[in-house]
Amino acid sequence: MRLATAEQMKRMDHIAIAERGISSLALMERAAQGVARAAGRLVAGKSLPEEGEILSLEALEREHAGGGPLSQVRNALGKRPQAAVFAGPGNNGGDGIAAAWLLTRAGWQVRCFLAGAREKMTADSRAMEERLVRAGGAVELYDPQDRGQAVFAAHADVLVDALFGVGLNSPLREPAASAVALMNRSGAPVVCADIPSGVETDTGRVLGDAVRGDITVTFSMAKPGLFVGKGALLAGEVAVHHIGIPEDILNWESYPTCLAEAGLAADWLPRRPADGHKGTFGKTLILGGSVGFTGAPVLAARGALRTGAGLVSILTPEQVWPILAAKCDEAMARPIRGEYRENIAFAQGCDAVLIGPGLGRERHTDRLALSLLEELKGPVVVDADGINALAEHMDILDARPAGATVLTPHDGEFARLGGDLSHGDRLGAARRFAEEHRCVLVLKGHRTITAWPDGRCFVNPTGNSGMAKGGSGDILGGMILSLIGQGLDPGRAAVCAVWLHGRAGDLAAADKGEYGMLPSDLIEQIPYAIKEIEEIRDRRDFII
Repeated sequence: MRLATAEQMKRMDHIAIAERGISSLALMERAAQGVARAAGRLVAGKSLPEEGEILSLEALEREHAGGGPLSQVRNALGKRPQAAVFAGPGNNGGDGIAAAWLLTRAGWQVRCFLAGAREKMTADSRAMEERLVRAGGAVELYDPQDRGQAVFAAHADVLVDALFGVGLNSPLREPAASAVALMNRSGAPVVCADIPSGVETDTGRVLGDAVRGDITVTFSMAKPGLFVGKGALLAGEVAVHHIGIPEDILNWESYPTCLAEAGLAADWLPRRPADGHKGTFGKTLILGGSVGFTGAPVLAARGALRTGAGLVSILTPEQVWPILAAKCDEAMARPIRGEYRENIAFAQGCDAVLIGPGLGRERHTDRLALSLLEELKGPVVVDADGINALAEHMDILDARPAGATVLTPHDGEFARLGGDLSHGDRLGAARRFAEEHRCVLVLKGHRTITAWPDGRCFVNPTGNSGMAKGGSGDILGGMILSLIGQGLDPGRAAVCAVWLHGRAGDLAAADKGEYGMLPSDLIEQIPYAIKEIEEIRDRRDFII
């Protein structure tokens, strides 16, 4: 799924209205339709429509006449459903006022509160207010001290947040800040129009305070702030609702940020030839392990093997080699012995190398790690103590071939590499780092971001907090290594592995629960995550 910035949405709206002659009121009405229908489904406990569903205006009129889901909610509840709509003076507020009009016409009891100056209302918002008044409703000025308004909102069946849209770039002020606080205190479910008010569109940062939504109906295109940063925690379920901007306008833009999805993994996951042998599926090497940390490279190796690697070797310090070798059945453990050239020569015969799981910070292992990065021209994945060693020698990273290095830091490691997260913009920070150092960056955490050297970024939606346990990152490193060894370029391998890693974690959580699941449980679910992708691909092949 492509993610559009605030500036891109403004530009597309302008083209549709100014150059194509599409009525701005028609766009607003269709946006309101999506919000109103989401409110109806939320109150009725029904699922949202499929992505991209849009009713004709004739079908909308049938809803108004009592034949559609907005009116059916009344029958389901046995009473008139109540909605409190919080609108700002801009066009996002106009979307909310229009939704209030549609719900009023469908027989709902609606109160629409304007949190802002009436004189700042846009022309389209005023036009929608006139429709609402003709339908028997009204736009009331929101007063944080008005107990009657607060009581109505607290007892409403649903709230609609239409205070601010994608253009917000500063912290909320009164009376909007009080309106947000009231919505968050209410026990009623909340539908957000386009993006939760208070969330910055391009970064997901919260500007002061923000609405906690249950559903966000976003218009025409999804936005980065719905999937990264705190915005990802506040948006709830995200539904993309097309409002009538022509497809060619949407396709004209270039979208450097995408949401990684199962379909993307299905497109990129390597197909396994029927006549393949173990060499076909990659000869890979893991440099890792140290006293007290022999489990990390073993988990990485198991992750690589479960993701389809043909051959996996672990190169480890001689003093822990007997312990590590005893843990390995499918992977092959080799002690670090003799001259560095011997070890480097072995690595040069591999299709991909992973440096770092449990490696420690001994001088001789640091030296070997850095020597591999200097001398290998092929793809290398760097994690954990490999990152810590590299952080002191960033010139080695910059000298490597563009796109040949995959770094997999968490926030702390990213800071040691020189990454800057102080502004709360993980997406922008990941993109800048990958571009500057010509590497593939996997910035781990909630909604892991994979950034490519050309500036493209992929936000991952899979995964859960049960994966926040030592060893999960080692498994991810092994999965990336495995897909590179099977012939996928490092950027695509990282995106696919991150998605599969998160999906395997979700399957493990469904089986064991987030509290009790272990990284080893995640490994056992990797084949089933891959099987889901293969089934998607098989269905596509059948259709073709």
